[in-house]
Amino acid sequence: MSWHFASRPKWIVRHVAVAILVASMVVLGFWQLRRLDDKQAYKALVEARQEEPAAEVRSVVPAGADVRADAVDAVLYRNVTATGTYDDTETVVVENRTFNSAAGAWVLTPLRLDDGTAVVVNRGFVGFDREGVIDPPPAPDGDVRVEGLVFPSQQRGRIGPRDPAEGELTVLARVDLERFADQLDYDVLPAYVQLVDSDPPEAPIGEGAPGLVSLGPPEPDEGPHLAYAAQWFIFTAIAAGGYVILLRRVARDHGREEAADAADAALDRELAELLDAER
Repeated sequence: MSWHFASRPKWIVRHVAVAILVASMVVLGFWQLRRLDDKQAYKALVEARQEEPAAEVRSVVPAGADVRADAVDAVLYRNVTATGTYDDTETVVVENRTFNSAAGAWVLTPLRLDDGTAVVVNRGFVGFDREGVIDPPPAPDGDVRVEGLVFPSQQRGRIGPRDPAEGELTVLARVDLERFADQLDYDVLPAYVQLVDSDPPEAPIGEGAPGLVSLGPPEPDEGPHLAYAAQWFIFTAIAAGGYVILLRRVARDHGREEAADAADAALDRELAELLDAER
């Protein structure tokens, strides 16, 4: 085999391109593993906090704290209870949500507690009615006891729709408790409750139009990240191994060509010597 070809400019470009490709796939593989670690940590956190006994919401969620405070993060996904009356006049919907592949919205209603504060309750998912309109059903009247899980206020990332900064909104782009609280005349706890159970219950589907579907507790899974990581590492092995095989094959072909050229040159020399001898 002859490797002289590998130092030619066009082959150096190919070496660099393959190295970049292999390095990129390795990075993607490890990125998928980091995503798996994040999912596993989230799953463990949710499961651990759901195992704690349900407590009254005000004993868990720190009133007056910022929605991004560490004290709020420390109680996310806890089981809580709350008793009060719904302020249904302030119900809003969070648009562009899906449930079991159906399009619709989440329904948020403040639950007024006995001290005058409120906790926002995500009462569930509601789909479009026959006219293609999101029309949330009324909240239960009178005293209501709810049980659910503590969820964090949502914030806009680098992209995504923005809610108007002023005015009273009936539709939100996300569960932004700070924006929601701006249009309420009472204090709101810095986390919301995702409803699991209610007494009295919400109107079931079929009684009124349309009915709410409880979102229930989260069911985190690890996702396909391990399989994706394995795929990237397999692609890496194929690319690197395939390139090595290609180089060996080209080197072997070049070696054969060089050997054939050397044999031809030797034969030419022998012929030349014979001709010289005959003269």
